[in-house]
Amino acid sequence: MTRPPIRWRALLFWLGTLAAVTAVMLAVRGNLDKAHVTLVLLLVVLGASAVGGRTVGVAAAIASFLVFNWFFLPPYYTFVIANPLDWLVLVAFLITGLVAAQLLYRAQEEARIARERSVEVDRLATLGAETLSVGSAEASLAAVTTVIRNSTGAAKCEVHLRGAQHSALVDWVLATGNAAAQQQDGTVHLHSARPTEAELRALETGVVLALLLPLQARERVVGVLRVESPQGLRLDPARWRFLDAISYYAALAVERAQLVADAERSEALRETNRLKDALLASVSHDLRTPLTTIKALAHDLSALGDERSEIIEAEADRLNRTVEDLLDLSRLNAGALQVRAEINSVDDLLGALVQRVEGSVGPHRLVVSLPPEAPLLLGRFDLVHSLRILANLVENAAKYSPPDQPIEIGVARHGSHVAVGVSDRGPGVTLGEEERIFDAFYRSSSVPDVGGAGLGLSIARRLAEAQQGSLEYGARPGGGSVFTLRLPAVDETALMKS
Repeated sequence: MTRPPIRWRALLFWLGTLAAVTAVMLAVRGNLDKAHVTLVLLLVVLGASAVGGRTVGVAAAIASFLVFNWFFLPPYYTFVIANPLDWLVLVAFLITGLVAAQLLYRAQEEARIARERSVEVDRLATLGAETLSVGSAEASLAAVTTVIRNSTGAAKCEVHLRGAQHSALVDWVLATGNAAAQQQDGTVHLHSARPTEAELRALETGVVLALLLPLQARERVVGVLRVESPQGLRLDPARWRFLDAISYYAALAVERAQLVADAERSEALRETNRLKDALLASVSHDLRTPLTTIKALAHDLSALGDERSEIIEAEADRLNRTVEDLLDLSRLNAGALQVRAEINSVDDLLGALVQRVEGSVGPHRLVVSLPPEAPLLLGRFDLVHSLRILANLVENAAKYSPPDQPIEIGVARHGSHVAVGVSDRGPGVTLGEEERIFDAFYRSSSVPDVGGAGLGLSIARRLAEAQQGSLEYGARPGGGSVFTLRLPAVDETALMKS
C-alpha cells in the first residue's frame, strides 16, 4: 500500500490553529482544569485528522502533547513534570490522539474505497446498458473497446479474434491463455493468466507500452484484448480492477459476434439447401416427360431394326434412374418419402436381392453367408427400401472390384439390430473420406470414375436412418470395403407371444 502524501498546507493550518487555541487558553489558564485542556486539544487533533488525514492528525497529536506539557502542567515552560500522576494524563492524551487519528484515517480510507467501487459499478452498469442497447454484435464489441479506452486512459484498444492473421505474440496468447506485456525497452514480459502483484505495480509506473490479455468465455480463449499507450500504460489498482472485470464483457461480445456469424452462415446454408432441393425437384420432374418420349421413340426404332435404339434406350434408362434418385433425394430432404416398416424375414430380403442384382454384377460371383444353425432372423423394416439399399451397395461393389473377386454378403444379429454386410476387394476409401462418401454428389478423386452422380450412398444412408437403422463404412482387412446396413431386429419368441 502506498503512503498517503503529506498535506503541507493542512499541516501548517492546524499547527496555526493549535497555536491560536493555546494562546486563548493561556489567557484564562488560571480558570482551566486539566480536563478542560485535554478536551480542547483533542478537538484540535480530531479536526486535523478529519480534514488533513492521518499524517496531519498524528503531527497535531504530538504537537498538542508538547503544548500540554510545556504550557499547562506545572512547572510551566519546562518539560519537567512535578506530579507523577500527570504522566498518566499525558500518556493517555497522546494515545487517545494517535488512536483517534488512525481511526479517522481508516474510516476515510474505507469511504474512499467504497466511492471507487461505486464508480466502478456505475461504469460496468453503463457498459452493460451500452452493449445491450446496440443492434449488432460488432457494435457491441466496439462499445466495449470504447469504454475500455476512455476508462483506462489508453490511446488504443483492439480485440483480436481467432481465425485471422495476427502477430506471433497474439498467437501465443491465444494458444496459451496467458497475458503478455510489451515494455518500453523493447522486451516482452510474459505473464500468467492474470498479472501478479509485482507485475501490477509495474503497470503503474508506465514501463509497459502494451498489455495483451486473453479473453475467456466458458473456459476457452475466444480472443485477445490489446490495450496500448505510446507514453506507457498507467494502470492503478482501481483501473486494473475495472479492466480485469470489463475484459469479461469483451469476451462475451466476441462470443456473441462469433455466434451471430455462425448463425448467419447456417442460415445461408439452409437457404442454399432449400433452393437446391427445390431446383432438383423441379428439374427432375420436368425431365420425366421427355425421357418417356425418348424411350417410346427408341422402341419404335427397334421395331424398324435400328440397332442404335438399344443404346438410346439403355442411356435413357440410366438417365431415368438418375432422375429417380434426384426425386427421392428431394423427398428425403423434405421428409415426404413414405416408409412402411413391417416385420420381414432377412432371408426374404436376401432372396429378393439375389434375384434383382444377378444381371448387374457381371462376372462377379455373389457369395451369401448366413449364420449356421441360427434361428430365423426377423426385422422391422421397409422391404422395398431395404432392398434398394443393398442393391445399390452390391452394384457399387461390382463397379469397383476386380472381375475375379467375389462380392460377399454376410448376416449377423448384433443386439437389437440385424447387420447385413456387403464386402468387396476394391480400392477402398481414402483415409479421411469415410463419412464424406455419404454426402450427396460427392465423388472421391482417389477411385476411378465409373459413372453416376454420387447420389447412391447418400440416399442409401437416408433410407436406412428413416427406418431407425444405419449404414456405415469400414475398411476390410487385406484391402477393400465393408458396408454394413443395420436394421431393427425382432425376436421370434416375442412375436409368437404377441
